[in-house]
Amino acid sequence: MQSRFRSDRRLAVRMGLTMFLLGLLYVGFVAALIVLLRSWVLVVVVVGAMFVAQFWFSDKIAMFAMRGRVVEREEYPELHAVVDRLCAIADMPKPVVAVSEMDMPNAFATGRNPDHAVVCVTTGLLRRLEPAELEGVLAHELSHVAHKDVAVITIASFLGVLAGLIVRFALYSGLFGGRRDQNTAAVMGAVLAVSVAVYAISFLLIRALSRYRELAADRAAAHLTGRPSALASALTKVSGDIARIPTKDLRTAQAFNAFFFTPAKGKEPGLERFFSTHPTLEQRLEQLGRISAELGEAATPGKAD
Repeated sequence: MQSRFRSDRRLAVRMGLTMFLLGLLYVGFVAALIVLLRSWVLVVVVVGAMFVAQFWFSDKIAMFAMRGRVVEREEYPELHAVVDRLCAIADMPKPVVAVSEMDMPNAFATGRNPDHAVVCVTTGLLRRLEPAELEGVLAHELSHVAHKDVAVITIASFLGVLAGLIVRFALYSGLFGGRRDQNTAAVMGAVLAVSVAVYAISFLLIRALSRYRELAADRAAAHLTGRPSALASALTKVSGDIARIPTKDLRTAQAFNAFFFTPAKGKEPGLERFFSTHPTLEQRLEQLGRISAELGEAATPGKAD
């Protein structure tokens, strides 16, 4: 079913291109592992099982890691009311509504498709935001579900996760595995090199897509609610509060930065912005400012279309 969220052709093209490039990388990675490990059955079974597990249980994994739990209407009536209203406006299925008992103000959406999606907010977010600001954040998260980029980013991140696990395993076994003959050491070294290369390439592709999809979600939310200034206010408030949280307290959440409304980290000086999952706060506010001006001009009596 097509929602009423404004379609974004550029986002669709970027998602398709990213998936195509990652698909080629995935095939090459599996082929390299088969050649190096000389066991296609082992590689296919292990990689296939991990892919199915991440895709099918990504929502449960994220909820568990972020201490989220499903909440009913009786417990959080205002939260459910906002989600109900936005889903009615957007003409999309209502996702499962969840709350995470964390003071860090944030929200995320996960799930393999709009019919199996979860939108989760932290108690810290609920305490800090005004109703209009909360509506903007939830509209942002619902747009991720409607545009299906939640599923795409979940699938895309799988290759990097797999490569990262292999790198860690290779390093761990190299340190603690005892003596090995030269052939085994050469194979392990080749697997490690291939995995590092695959991780680096997938990392850059996913970061580029992630930054664009956040801007796309901001645009879609601003147009759906008609109040980009409320979303801008929420962004400013949440980003400022997160920047004041000690980094050591954010480390658990940082693994899920690609899914968050705002990344769980402080300010990003220098080159770090190019490796971030999100565009800078300035970029997001600038875009919302332009949309606010456009909507204001359209609403002015006597103005030409």
